[in-house]
Amino acid sequence: MFHSQAVDSVGNFPASVAVADVNSDNKSDIVAVNSGSGSVSVLLNAGNGTFITQTTYLVGGNPQSVVLVDVNSDNLPDIITANYVSNSVSVLLNTGNGIFNNQSTYSVSGYLFSVAVVDVNSDNKPDIVVPIYSSNKVGVLLNAGNGTFRNQTTYSTGTNPMSVAVVDVNSDSIPDIIALNFGTNTISVLLNIGNGTFSNQAAYTVGSSPRSVAVVDVNSDNKPDIVIANSASTTVSVLLNIGSGTFSNQTIYSIDSYPYSVVVVDVNSDSIPDIITANSGSNTTSVLLNAGNGTFSAQTTYSAGTHPHSVAVVDVNSDNKPDIITANYDSGTVSVLLNIGSGTFNAQCTYSVGSEPVSVTVVDVNSDNKPDIIVADSGAFSVSVLLHG
Repeated sequence: MFHSQAVDSVGNFPASVAVADVNSDNKSDIVAVNSGSGSVSVLLNAGNGTFITQTTYLVGGNPQSVVLVDVNSDNLPDIITANYVSNSVSVLLNTGNGIFNNQSTYSVSGYLFSVAVVDVNSDNKPDIVVPIYSSNKVGVLLNAGNGTFRNQTTYSTGTNPMSVAVVDVNSDSIPDIIALNFGTNTISVLLNIGNGTFSNQAAYTVGSSPRSVAVVDVNSDNKPDIVIANSASTTVSVLLNIGSGTFSNQTIYSIDSYPYSVVVVDVNSDSIPDIITANSGSNTTSVLLNAGNGTFSAQTTYSAGTHPHSVAVVDVNSDNKPDIITANYDSGTVSVLLNIGSGTFNAQCTYSVGSEPVSVTVVDVNSDNKPDIIVADSGAFSVSVLLHG
């Protein structure tokens, strides 16, 4: 189904990729964030799914994640990175032809793993929200206009927040913050009080060493619920939204060893979302079907490659059923599991990519209306592109 990989060199130890049209030619380009070289690589799409040799831009030390969002209202996506070692966020403004200005850096009060870019104060300008791992806070940097940002305002969370979701959970049309706290086995919910400031956290217990979060309505009440993959306890936690931005205690579901990431998508065509995890410790992916009221069936497991780190759920064969794609860190492969109906999947087909793939994105990069696979190969200092056949 997919052609052999095409490999594009990037910087040292790429941690993740983002895909967007950055030069307004209606072709998807790739931006990789390189944790080992403190840089981002921009690979412009040359057409038919091939890419021009990287252009690199310096960012802060040990960047861990990258987001492409227009932050200065010129209809061009800009680059925002979360820089772990330098305790900073970098913003690189797009000059209009896929070329970016040198970074502007904004200090935060500790180590960062991830970043979200969302308008939190209803001024139609995207703001920056970061979980600050080493100081047990989230930082909010409001957009001051022209793609510049104000100094951070911080709010306390649990210990070692690793990631955030910024979603309206109390139906007031302004986004709230959900922080995933690796060290205290909790999530923090911080409600937006209307001007880009946030209430004190409400903390909820989840499983041990939570690694990944999805915020999706799973019980059809038009209120987003929280789903967590807990790596050390080999569980998924589901916290139902009971109104006004408060949540029930977790319901726990057992899954295979060391779930590294979670996606919540309807895979059996019943219009209610199901849970899919990539389980690094057991070399599997788990599927938990939604029973219809926010409860889930016991997992069905499928073999993947060795130590899958990332999972995407996208229809890759045009049958209107979402398929599963995993990036398998230790086997240097991606696994594709085709959905055969009723939420069941064929055995994996594997495709070789570069060594130590850490993230997978599925998007059409050659304008044939078929999704292609893009992988960040941390050990190979490359990005692999697998075009759909």
